[in-house]
Amino acid sequence: MARCGGTWAPAAVAALLWCMAAGAGAVWLEIAPSGTKCVSEEIQSNVVVIGDYSVLYEHHHAHPTVTAKVTSPFGDILHHKQKVSTGQFAFTTAEAGNYLACFSVDGENKMLVVKLNLDWRVGIATKDWDSVAKKEKLEGVELELVKLETAVQAIHENLLLLRSKEADMRDISEKTNTRVTWLSIVSLTVCIIVSALQLWHLQQYFRKKKLI
Repeated sequence: MARCGGTWAPAAVAALLWCMAAGAGAVWLEIAPSGTKCVSEEIQSNVVVIGDYSVLYEHHHAHPTVTAKVTSPFGDILHHKQKVSTGQFAFTTAEAGNYLACFSVDGENKMLVVKLNLDWRVGIATKDWDSVAKKEKLEGVELELVKLETAVQAIHENLLLLRSKEADMRDISEKTNTRVTWLSIVSLTVCIIVSALQLWHLQQYFRKKKLI
């Protein structure tokens, strides 16, 4: 998981922006013998995703394995492995939405509770900064500035995405309010017409019976 901490300086600002922009996280999953554990994350399109997972051996006589499956928002299978104790998946997102990684215990280990470590990295968290530094001949402050620029770009893209989603939600809300208003008007009109017809019918009935 990306850690937010360190010496306060340009590196501290870089760390803060990194924690805001980098979708990185290492989590422990405890998988029940007959269950499935899933991790999901909402990711934009055209973003690199890398995940590493490994099973923790708590019993020397048992070496449990799992089935791993990663799917896209539309249900496309991006990674599927059976009877593995370690593995890695890597892909570039084709569409925005929730990407799902699910793990279940294999058949021969159904009596074991399996612990699995998943290191899920998204976007700039997947970059190999050592290779970037060597290739671009960067070091020290220059490298931190490049990290800052990359983090700021990622944050800017996330803000644009959030603004787009907010605009979509506002449009949906306005359309819903308009429909509710029209439904209320139609319902009120129907009630008035029905009440008028009932009143007219009662008047005709009473006149017919010569009660009025």
